[in-house]
Amino acid sequence: MIYTCYEMVRDCRDRLPEGWMHFISHYVPVVRQALAHYAPGRAGDRALLDHILVTVHKPESFMFQSTEPPEERWFVAQLRQLMVAELAAPAAEISIGLETLTAALEPLTMTEKQAAWFETMRYSAAQAGPMLRVSPETVEKVRDRAAELIRGQVDSWRRTLLAENGPALGREAAAVATHDCLPTKAFLDVVDGRTTWRDREMMDRHLRTCWHCVDHFCRMLEVVHLLRGSQPLSEAESEPFRTLLGVAAPKRTGWKRLIGRA
Repeated sequence: MIYTCYEMVRDCRDRLPEGWMHFISHYVPVVRQALAHYAPGRAGDRALLDHILVTVHKPESFMFQSTEPPEERWFVAQLRQLMVAELAAPAAEISIGLETLTAALEPLTMTEKQAAWFETMRYSAAQAGPMLRVSPETVEKVRDRAAELIRGQVDSWRRTLLAENGPALGREAAAVATHDCLPTKAFLDVVDGRTTWRDREMMDRHLRTCWHCVDHFCRMLEVVHLLRGSQPLSEAESEPFRTLLGVAAPKRTGWKRLIGRA
């Protein structure tokens, strides 16, 4: 029997051990991957990982408040946002905001803006290329062009400006949603090859001027990447986290239900 993400969210909301055991087994590895990327110096920091899991486990956690059937990639995107919010990020020595970025990168296409935005998320060209389904060389060329466009808009500049401003730009982009912004499903339709040419053209036009949706789309592509490289924890590997969260060991028949993923 497949144990869906919706069932997990429902069971976690009801404080049932089956839900939390599934969360621990399948999503602690995702959090670890994301931590290794965004905070490589703290990738092995068990106290940080424990803090994030305890935050997720709190009854008031927004992670389990949705009454709609959540799609797994949506859920992981929310988990990623919670994790990033817990990471302290120093202010960039040379700051740049979305207004300046909008003016500088106006000539770029939607995909080119995504290639530049993945730099704010600290993904190399080699990492971003497969997520965007273009070559790393293409990403590098786009980033070089973006860097020169930005250079022409600012008084102080260096090549690492986007990466250094990544956390602040991400927070700013997440906060500027409008009523025209696209839902998660629209981006997943593109990922899954379900979108129409007309819808794709509308998305292209919208993302030319909306960093909120550029960021949202990039995060969904990132989630696909994180899930693809994730392997569930074994029962023994899950045990310390079960103890941390005070989750009662489920009956054996319940544990066997948790091998599926949706």
